[in-house]
Amino acid sequence: MRRVARAPTEDGYCACAVLLVRRLKTATAHAPCCSCPDDDGPDEPGSRNKDTSTTGKPCKCGDCGKGFKYPSLLEIHRRSHTGEKPFTCSVCGKGFTQSTTLLRHQRFHTGERPFPCCVCGKGFAQSSELLIHWRVHTGEKPFTCSVCGRGFTQLSQLLTHQRVHTGERPFTCSVCEKRFTNSSNLLTHQRVHTGKRPFICSMCEKGFTTSSNLLTHQRIHTREKPFTCSVCERGFSQDQSSNLQTHQQVHTGERPFTCSECGKGFIQSSHLLRYKEVYTGERPFTCSLCGKRCGKEFNFPSDLEMHRRCHTREKLFNCSECGKGFNRNAHLQQHQRVHTRERPFTCSVCEKGFTSSSILLRHKQVHTDERPFKCAECGKCFKSSRELRSHQLIHSDERPFRCSHCEAGFKHSYQPSLHQRTHTGERPYTCSQCGKKFTQPSHLRLHERVHSGEKPFTCTVCKKKFAHSSHMLKHQRGHK
Repeated sequence: MRRVARAPTEDGYCACAVLLVRRLKTATAHAPCCSCPDDDGPDEPGSRNKDTSTTGKPCKCGDCGKGFKYPSLLEIHRRSHTGEKPFTCSVCGKGFTQSTTLLRHQRFHTGERPFPCCVCGKGFAQSSELLIHWRVHTGEKPFTCSVCGRGFTQLSQLLTHQRVHTGERPFTCSVCEKRFTNSSNLLTHQRVHTGKRPFICSMCEKGFTTSSNLLTHQRIHTREKPFTCSVCERGFSQDQSSNLQTHQQVHTGERPFTCSECGKGFIQSSHLLRYKEVYTGERPFTCSLCGKRCGKEFNFPSDLEMHRRCHTREKLFNCSECGKGFNRNAHLQQHQRVHTRERPFTCSVCEKGFTSSSILLRHKQVHTDERPFKCAECGKCFKSSRELRSHQLIHSDERPFRCSHCEAGFKHSYQPSLHQRTHTGERPYTCSQCGKKFTQPSHLRLHERVHSGEKPFTCTVCKKKFAHSSHMLKHQRGHK
């Protein structure tokens, strides 16, 4: 990292740092107020609301009455009324009212950053940007929200934050009319409609709508997890604003996002938004791929994007052990536990371990035998909505997922990849005891019980144990 040498002062800070701190104090002492009219600089103490002729601003604008100290400043101001922009960029043709503004703009083309930070060496095109950046090192947050007390380094950040409390969303998408609190979020959202993904990963060529999403994605390839939970030391690829902060609420029990209808709390705002769809039933994002509409609708564009991979069979995340591909990183991480034998989620009834919390939740229903999800066609009951949706395909002849070798049709997206192993002969899952190979990890787990003698399923009536849940369910029917 480039560092800029500065002579240290007596108290250990460089001269640049001391100067910046002094300028920060001067700047924040007269921080602009959103409730006051614009001005061109700090007035003398007690001079606000006085006539401009008594405060050293004799040059008044004939259009708006604003006062200025010098005729040259008044001339520049008048251009805001006339629209005159006499200074033009020779590269892009953009016009400016002042030559100094043109000079700052030209640095975007030249890449010049003449204002370096004396602590970390980062360069800036404008001194005002350096002053704001300096607060990263000092921790200063001079702009405080009057509602929740949260501090910010910039006034613009505070104004944007206050819209969380007021509910104001002044920026509207012209396509779907979705509203946003700031213009940058609107610009990012509009890429959902245009399909533009300007930030490309150099390793897998996947495109992203924002540079921050690209940086987070690249950690999938590097397996970097620089942010660690202070309680359980679990590592995360994203910092306090995302994965780590959300995880820490598991330890604190905090659920800051509450449904106004039923009072239910959620760890993330996105979970609350998804839950609210239960009441509205709104699903604005519809799949329409290759001219053939499958009709499936989604609450969020990210859900639609992941669903599209079922049609394109795009698998961006590959296991380094066996090469198997996945369309979601979460699925890859869960799969890798097949190789590591890690089973961090344990059933409190039978102490059986599982690779994911969702599988554990489905397993727990084996002990309760509760089946709350009923098929409207045949009346059959199921333990989860996922099993019900899978079952409902029996009543439909649709088989949208095809094998690339024999064109056989399947009702589920995962079935073609399993079926293709009949063509390739691939059996990637091997028993460590006898060397027998299997096409699926679930088949391997069932086989391993032959060696271990494990029988995790117990009949609630006679306490007989079984290696398979299907054997136990069949046995229990004999008691009825």
